[in-house]
Amino acid sequence: MVLKYFLPAEHVKSVFEIKPAQLKEKGIKGIITDLDNTLVEWDRPEATPALIEWFKEMQAAGILVTIVSNNKLKRVKFFSDPLGIPYIYEARKPFRRAFRRALREMDIKAEEVVVIGDQLLTDVLGGNRLGLHTILVVPVAKSDGFVTKFNRQVERRILSWMKRRGMISWED
Repeated sequence: MVLKYFLPAEHVKSVFEIKPAQLKEKGIKGIITDLDNTLVEWDRPEATPALIEWFKEMQAAGILVTIVSNNKLKRVKFFSDPLGIPYIYEARKPFRRAFRRALREMDIKAEEVVVIGDQLLTDVLGGNRLGLHTILVVPVAKSDGFVTKFNRQVERRILSWMKRRGMISWED
């Protein structure tokens, strides 16, 4: 069934619910995360103090983080460089290439990584197509760019369908 590729393994309200100790217990050594509306609002250029602390907690626990974004170099570099976090820009998610590259660059196996993102059609679909553990987060901002607005309409239909069939239990 094709729709299983849109079903995240987990759903959380924000990245701050994802704790290093829980990841380590599951054997997780790395995080592939989206940037816009996952870590910060799509129009916020820099990390918040709370997010910087979250990155530090992951680093202290030995968990690698790579940002994989469909956005342009300027946006992703400006956000990532001050934090010293590796990134892949213009990732073309849900295609698998950027996810594979992130795994290679972190030098970890697929079963040792989680994919965190706010969109079913890019982050969850892309991660699931490679058999990665996917975590869907509630978007940080209520506003979106044009393409994302369209994606959200499609996502709402998919989530509604899954909810009616008892495939998911969380609230929006």
